[in-house]
Amino acid sequence: MPDPVAVLCVLVLLGAANGSPILAKKLLRDRFAAPLDGGTILWDGRPLFGASKTIRGFLVSIVVTALVAVLLGYDWSLGALFGAASLAGDLLSSFLKRRLGLWLHDQASGLDQIPEALVPTLLLRNELGLSAGGIAVTVVAFVILALVLSRLLFALRIRDRPY
Repeated sequence: MPDPVAVLCVLVLLGAANGSPILAKKLLRDRFAAPLDGGTILWDGRPLFGASKTIRGFLVSIVVTALVAVLLGYDWSLGALFGAASLAGDLLSSFLKRRLGLWLHDQASGLDQIPEALVPTLLLRNELGLSAGGIAVTVVAFVILALVLSRLLFALRIRDRPY
C-alpha cells in the first residue's frame, strides 16, 4: 500500500513545479520569456522544444518547488532537483511532440503529463519515500488532477487554453 502522505507531498511538489510557470506567465506576461531552446530549429524543420518553454518558467519552477519542499519538511535542494527533474520530463514531452509533428499547445493526453510526473518520482523515489506502487498512484493522480485543474484554471482565465 503506497504511503498516502508521501503521495500527497509529491503531488504538491508536482503542482508547484508545473503550476508556477503558468502563474509566472500570467503575472509577468512576456517579460523574461526568452525561449529555453533559444529558438533552435532541428533537422526536421521543427523547434527543439517550442516558444512556450522559457528560461523564466524553468527558473521560477525550480525556485518555487524548492520553497514548497522546505514548507513540506524536505531540504530545499531536493525541491530544486525535483523541479528541475519535472521540467526535464516536460521538455522531453515537448521534444517528442515536436518530432511527432504536434505543434505548440496541441494536446497529447498522457504525453503532456506522464513524463513530468514520472521523471522526478523515479529519480527521487528513495528520498521521497515512494514505492513502485506509490509512483504509479502519484502519476495516475497527477494526470487526472492536471486535466481537471487545467480546465478550472482556463475557466478562471489563468491558463490560455485547457488541456
